[in-house]
Amino acid sequence: MPVKRAPNRSKPKLLGAEPQLFVTDMDASRDFYTQKLGFTVAFVYGEPPFYGQVYRDEAKLNLRLLAEPAIDRGLRARDDLLSASITLEDAEPLFVEFEAAGVDFHQTLTTEPWGARTFIVADPDGNLILFAGRA
Repeated sequence: MPVKRAPNRSKPKLLGAEPQLFVTDMDASRDFYTQKLGFTVAFVYGEPPFYGQVYRDEAKLNLRLLAEPAIDRGLRARDDLLSASITLEDAEPLFVEFEAAGVDFHQTLTTEPWGARTFIVADPDGNLILFAGRA
């Protein structure tokens, strides 16, 4: 039976999303996101750590340790299976920052047919993160 809402109530507002990335080496992942991509560690949990979160500005990514990859790395790369997408005003300055930090790109800065400027990085486990600037 559907839930009835009282009239004149505003709809619930979504405040954000926190994609969960599956990683096989928490230290390597943490170092990649902090040293290469400029994220900050929000927290790590467990001894040894098996869960954590990194953030940069309003973008948050959760890291979950697994003993082995959850998705075949070749399949993910071949089919461009994104793990997360992050929107920003202009992708080019961030692309230049990442390039200077020595980040390897799955896809370099591209203007999409719909006008957005995007690029994709792969983390040490092959998780593909899309960064998209508004058209």
